Amino acid sequence: MQYRCMAVDDDAISRKIIKHYIEQTNFLMLAYECETAIEAANILSEDDVDILFLDINMPEMSGMDLVKHIDEHYEIIMVTSNTDFAIEAFEKSVTDYLVKPLEYGRFLKASTKAKSNIESVKKSSETHKDIFVRHDSKLVRVCLQNILFIEALADYVIIHTLAKKYIVHSTMKGLAMKLPTSNFSRVHRSFIVNHHNIDELEDVHILIGGHSIPVGASYKENFFSKLNML
Repeated sequence: MQYRCMAVDDDAISRKIIKHYIEQTNFLMLAYECETAIEAANILSEDDVDILFLDINMPEMSGMDLVKHIDEHYEIIMVTSNTDFAIEAFEKSVTDYLVKPLEYGRFLKASTKAKSNIESVKKSSETHKDIFVRHDSKLVRVCLQNILFIEALADYVIIHTLAKKYIVHSTMKGLAMKLPTSNFSRVHRSFIVNHHNIDELEDVHILIGGHSIPVGASYKENFFSKLNML
C-alpha cells in the first residue's frame, strides 16, 4: 500500500529533493506539491493525504501555523533549517523533525515511523464490527457491513446504509481511520466505499446501491489492488 504525501516548502530545491526521496520510497506517493502553507491548507480543506512533509519558515502562513490549523489525523514530518521550533512541534504531536540539508536515511526513518503510526491505528480498526454515530442527539449503532458508502458534505459526512442515511459531523479522514481497510476504501476525495456492497465496476465508476461513485485517479491503484479480481 502507498501512502499519499504532500510536500510543502517555498524553496523549489527542497521540494525537488523531497519529491525525489518520495519517488525512491515504495510505500510513498506524492499527491501534492505546494509552495505555500496557504495553498496546502486550501487543498486539505477539500482533499486528504496521509503524510505531510512541511517546512516552517514560509511567507504569510508558517508551517507551525498550518499545524495548528489542521486536525490530528495527519502524520506531519517537519523538514526545516530552523531548529528553534522543535519542542513546540513535538508538543503538537508531529511525527518527526528533520533538519536540512536532508539526507535520505533520515528521511526514510521518519517516513517509516509515519507508516507504522498509520498502520497501528488501522490495525486496531480491523476488529471493529460497528461504529456509534451521533444522530438526532443520540448515539446510534451502525453495523459496518450495512454501510454502502460514505459521502463528504462540507464539515460533515453522509453515511449511506442499506436502510437509511446518517449525517455526522466529521472529516472523511477522521472517519476513514475508524474503518477497516480490508472492507473500506477511499476512492475519491468525496467518497469511501464498502467493498462488500459493490454491485458493478464500470471503468472509473462504482455502482453501489443504485448510486454511481467516481474513482479518482490518485486513488485508483490502491483501490483496485484490494479487489479480488479474476
